[in-house]
Amino acid sequence: MKIVIPGGTGQVGTVLKRAWTAAGHEVVVLSRRPERPGEVPWDGRTPGDWFKEVDGSDLVVNLAGRSVNCRYTPANLRAMRDSRVHSARVVGEAIAAAAEPPPVWLQMSTATVYAHRFDAPHDEATGVLGGREPDVPASWSYSVDIARAWEREQERADTPHTRKVALRSAMVMSPDRGGVLDVLLRLALLGLGGPVAGGAQYVSWIHERDFVRALDFLVARDDLGGPVNLAAPVPLPQRAFMRALRQARGIPVGLPATRWMAELGALVLRSDTELLLKSRRVVPGRLLDAGFAFDHPAWPRAAEDLVRRLRGRG
Repeated sequence: MKIVIPGGTGQVGTVLKRAWTAAGHEVVVLSRRPERPGEVPWDGRTPGDWFKEVDGSDLVVNLAGRSVNCRYTPANLRAMRDSRVHSARVVGEAIAAAAEPPPVWLQMSTATVYAHRFDAPHDEATGVLGGREPDVPASWSYSVDIARAWEREQERADTPHTRKVALRSAMVMSPDRGGVLDVLLRLALLGLGGPVAGGAQYVSWIHERDFVRALDFLVARDDLGGPVNLAAPVPLPQRAFMRALRQARGIPVGLPATRWMAELGALVLRSDTELLLKSRRVVPGRLLDAGFAFDHPAWPRAAEDLVRRLRGRG
């Protein structure tokens, strides 16, 4: 297959390109700053020569969007929204203009679209979209609005010959330097891998290999479209999540952090507390109903595998 990945230079794009290249597929990455073979320039907003890469391709996986690992200032939130909406819009324009449109368009979304919740999990059928929870920061509602606008842009695209899937993804765990797992392990090695604000908030995650396998599954299943949760079937509270990660790395102790300590740490790291404090209890209802079987359904064994591979890379 020829696979086009707009915005594919980050962690998730690296995971996909590595797996699909190894499987013998041709992978083209659209990047604002192309540096490597197989990368083609685009600006994420306007039509260009990159349209010809989409025409005749077999699959488009749009990952483009400003990183959420930043302070949720009005300017950053606006940039997060614009980069997602504009890129989804112009990808839709490229597919609509293609003489041979790709059969499938997988559009990145996020599990953050669901409400901050402890009492029950969110699947696609019964999950509650966020934005109206009491006692959460206004910026959390805005991030839900961004996710909904992101998905809405794909829905609106006039691409009748292309099946569209919105990937409501949890954190993708991979043994890549600078990835989510690497950052969490660095904090744990500093002694900061304990419960945050009590640690009851749920963490949803997915092992990189199941992420790739799930996308392959979605491409092969012509009957699946619309929002699909990409998350392991067993989310767990943050305190248990970090305990399992510490055990996998052989770190005996993780100091707890209060909410104000988390807010101070996020300020120092130029990030936002939503990434630490929002309870994302998301389960993959549609994948499981369709018969997808996870290789890594539970976090403790998945963490052991990922930590072993990360340490093996030195």
